Amino acid sequence: MTVFKTAESPFKADNTASNRCGFTLMNNQVGAIIAEVMGTKDNVTITPLPSMIRVDAVGRMEVVYAEVDEAAGEEEGWFNAAEFEESMSTHYGRMIHEDDRTIMFANPEDAAEYLDFDLKPVR
Repeated sequence: MTVFKTAESPFKADNTASNRCGFTLMNNQVGAIIAEVMGTKDNVTITPLPSMIRVDAVGRMEVVYAEVDEAAGEEEGWFNAAEFEESMSTHYGRMIHEDDRTIMFANPEDAAEYLDFDLKPVR
């Protein structure tokens, strides 16, 4: 009888908070422009992959629509929350859409504070 050993996986589960937030974009013209703009921000890391682009940040990040308009060479108002949602595949962290930007928070408590939302349980 042959006995097979299972190799130990190099991947481990880690339930500690990462203090990171982010999203993935389609790797197309609009996604590349968004990634280019986000790559200019200090706390943001861009990871281009074959079919998507990862955009990750520490703590918080803002996608300012006017910055994307300018980088795309489009007039103000071309890029908005709907255009962002169309280019984005998925996200992690708390997302808040405003008229002129989308803000991502790693910590849900920070997002609640930004919205002046009381997280205390009601009894």
